[in-house]
Amino acid sequence: MLACLFQWLERKPRFSSLHVATSIAFLIGMICAILSAVTGYLLSRGGDYDDGLVTAHQWMGIAVAVVSIVMYYLYKQSSDARLQISTSVFLFILIIITGHLGGSLTHGSDYLSPWKSPDTVTVQRKPIPNVQEAVAYSDIIQPLLQAKCYGCHGKNKQKGKLRMDDILKLMKGGKDGPVIVPGNPGKSEMVRRTSLPRNDDDHMPPKEKPQLNEDEIALIHWWIASGASFDKKVKELEQPEEIKPALLALQKEQIQRIIIPDIPTTPVAKGDDVAIKRLRDLGVVVIPVAQNTNYLSANFVIVKDFNDAQMQLLLPLKEQIIELNLGGTSIRDSALQVASELKNLMRLQLDHTKITDKGVAKLSTLQNLRYLNLVSTAVTAEGVIQLKGLKNLRSIYLYQAAVRKVDWPELKKAFPKTSIDSGGYTVPFLPTDTTEVKPPKTVKQ
Repeated sequence: MLACLFQWLERKPRFSSLHVATSIAFLIGMICAILSAVTGYLLSRGGDYDDGLVTAHQWMGIAVAVVSIVMYYLYKQSSDARLQISTSVFLFILIIITGHLGGSLTHGSDYLSPWKSPDTVTVQRKPIPNVQEAVAYSDIIQPLLQAKCYGCHGKNKQKGKLRMDDILKLMKGGKDGPVIVPGNPGKSEMVRRTSLPRNDDDHMPPKEKPQLNEDEIALIHWWIASGASFDKKVKELEQPEEIKPALLALQKEQIQRIIIPDIPTTPVAKGDDVAIKRLRDLGVVVIPVAQNTNYLSANFVIVKDFNDAQMQLLLPLKEQIIELNLGGTSIRDSALQVASELKNLMRLQLDHTKITDKGVAKLSTLQNLRYLNLVSTAVTAEGVIQLKGLKNLRSIYLYQAAVRKVDWPELKKAFPKTSIDSGGYTVPFLPTDTTEVKPPKTVKQ
């Protein structure tokens, strides 16, 4: 795409010097297009994606590679200018279409929708008026699978060659065999995977995805144990005492809270080892936030003399740092200009620093920020309100900050979905807080 842009620009006299760069860009683009077509074809052989979408993406990718070769040849041979331009425009459009199909494969067909929100925190489920009259699969089990499983095992993507949105394919299972053994949940892979600890590699759904709660897992277990019927109503199935509360709960309107992942779902490249070493040499604790991830936590707990000028050391790791603890350091407002460039930052501690409203305003670009500690700072309510555009902000700690009592209602109005902690709690004393211990009575002989 860059080569096409260069080619269009170089037709103007003032951009004629781009000719050499255009030739190199077309060469690199051609090589990468060919490699992408080859590796894409190999990946498609795994069978993890929808055949129709894969086929369309595959042929569009091959077309990009072929047209890239033609375009490079035409450009090197200085062919007719109109032929070159028409070919490059065609190539540009092919790349856009192929890229869109690739995005649909990996992220779902609605990945460009402005209404799609991966950070949704609540899901409202309509109640089932009479659960006994409900069809066990279509009214209870299928909605669970649709919400928690179809993303990886649906029409567009079939991880492990398992497709769950089609009854026949669900019962057929994946590359390792059936995932449902009717009447035997103990041998059903679906039950085993959903019951594993969340940090287990085989746990499903993946730990960064919305999870099934205990009632949902119990309902799946019960449905399989009762024969995994797709047409029977609940009243036709045996209902052990332990499953009745979960079934009755379906008759009530529920707002289910989904745990937002503590780690971004998008992978990131490994952090610069030199930058990490420089920080560690200062005494900064720089560690991965979890196993098998390149996201980092930087804690300045023992580096109290850290100042604004040294903040530049964080920039080489601006994509990897998601937790930053600057509490108690010597930073001032200008340091937060660097902090604002840490685009994946989710947790930020600025307690006991000299920052003010002016510095806090610079954090308004941190759209992934979820936790902010402003304890014992000079930040006022006006400063905090500057962050009301951060839709993912879940917790703000303001104990001993410069927020007046009269400002709390305004803050709560500005952040209706955010927990604002004012600290300074007073715990009432209750008579039951004291336990009187008496010596045991002795039995006279």
